[in-house]
Amino acid sequence: MTTTTFMPVTDGGKANLLDHLSTALLPYSTVLNIAPEDIASLSADAQSFRYTLQSASDMQAYSQSWTAFKNNQRDGTGAIASWPVVPALVVPMPTAVKPGIIGRLSSLVAQIKTNKNYTAAMGKDLWLIGTEIVIDPVSWKPVISVQFQAGHPTVLWTKGQASAIEIWVDRNDTKGFLLMTINTDPNTADTASLPFAGSSEMWRYKAIYLLHDVQVGQWSDVISVSVGS
Repeated sequence: MTTTTFMPVTDGGKANLLDHLSTALLPYSTVLNIAPEDIASLSADAQSFRYTLQSASDMQAYSQSWTAFKNNQRDGTGAIASWPVVPALVVPMPTAVKPGIIGRLSSLVAQIKTNKNYTAAMGKDLWLIGTEIVIDPVSWKPVISVQFQAGHPTVLWTKGQASAIEIWVDRNDTKGFLLMTINTDPNTADTASLPFAGSSEMWRYKAIYLLHDVQVGQWSDVISVSVGS
């Protein structure tokens, strides 16, 4: 199974696409019937998002410097350290834009790709041709863990490209592993009755992904937890 996507996963990748498209689209604007106000909006979005990413990075670095300063102040030795210096925002600031930059970008790309004059060559030049992603269900293997809520185990898992997951449980009652549930949304609480007060039991869980209602991939590693008091 394969799929393609033009939209980068990371914020940095999205910023790069915005930067590129805001300049590369201009020569195609007439043939693709892109209005000047849409070009202006794209440019403003690109500048604003890039500025926001850089400012957020600066502030995160500032926060990390305070953490390092705090740890050194608490446990360090040597001379007195200076307070971390507050970073200054770069000026001039770009024009503020409305929320929804990526939504506007996706709508613009859809408009471009449905234009009768659009070609694959344009798509490659504008970075709108997605890379092929190969989905291989044979290699899928759930990674599960357990946390407790009000004494009941909750099996934690991620969905990925799967349709759902089967979770099986062995409650140490000589019945072995039995199907506990099929779930389409992480995570999954085990609501079975707990051992009686003052006792505990070792319960075991395992899981396997489903794709179109069929088991695929490999079983997860079995995880054991002590349930009860």
